[in-house]
Amino acid sequence: MSNPAVTVIGLGEMGRALADALITAGHRTTVWNRSASKADDLVARGAVRARTVEEAVLASPLILVCLLDHDVSDAVLRPVADALRGRTLVNLTNGTPTQARTAEAWATGHGVAYLDGGIMAIPSTVATPQAFVLYSGQQEHFEAHRETFEALGAAKYLGADAGIAALYDLALLSAMDLMFDGFFHSVAMATSHEEGSAAGFTELLVPWLTNMAQLLPAFAADVDSDAEPVVVQGLDVVLAGARNMAQASRDAGVRADYFDHSAAALEKQLAEGLSTYTAPEAVRRLRTAS
Repeated sequence: MSNPAVTVIGLGEMGRALADALITAGHRTTVWNRSASKADDLVARGAVRARTVEEAVLASPLILVCLLDHDVSDAVLRPVADALRGRTLVNLTNGTPTQARTAEAWATGHGVAYLDGGIMAIPSTVATPQAFVLYSGQQEHFEAHRETFEALGAAKYLGADAGIAALYDLALLSAMDLMFDGFFHSVAMATSHEEGSAAGFTELLVPWLTNMAQLLPAFAADVDSDAEPVVVQGLDVVLAGARNMAQASRDAGVRADYFDHSAAALEKQLAEGLSTYTAPEAVRRLRTAS
């Protein structure tokens, strides 16, 4: 039995990577993009270029959408609602949980099976062991196409709530963005010294962060547990560190906004009578921050 046909709508860098992976896996792959020339290399590899969105939808039982945002995907998909009926629509466009749930409600109302997803990869790592893709929505829709999804990267089903893939996607991206911001800040500090270099400093930073990442499962266990936290630091020690990082940043000519804010928050906790710094308390305060 041949691999099922798949349509990919949207041929930005990520959409082209998805289509390329499907072609490589042996799927009859139909592609559509507003700028038709973006399909040229894929057509040369065996993809079928659709002239219209409706033609693209009618070509396959499984439709993958990867566009700029949900406003764009809505504008592309709503006019072809009748053509989508009876098919499975997987929206891999980055968006919020609320947008995912709204899209599912619209799709379901038009007789369309819907899954929302988040691609945890960059285009060059799609279909490699480093890539994984999050999916949420009705499990029967996911199971029906699991083998096809595995061509893109490890397929991770999160649950029936269509919004959970978007939630996890954006949460994962937020961790990445904050990590990159931390990297840029630390490099700005290190290279303020005349003998400092970004490359030399990064040789120290990568193993340090790799080691510190080993603490994350322990933090997570504390957050999930009702017992007393296992990983505990003195709040006064953490505050002293925040103050020092703020002052060292300023001395290096680097903005210290984050550490000033952190120090102020820790001072407030000390004033409230807290003496320890733990993962559950840090998460709780983020949830209740005004």
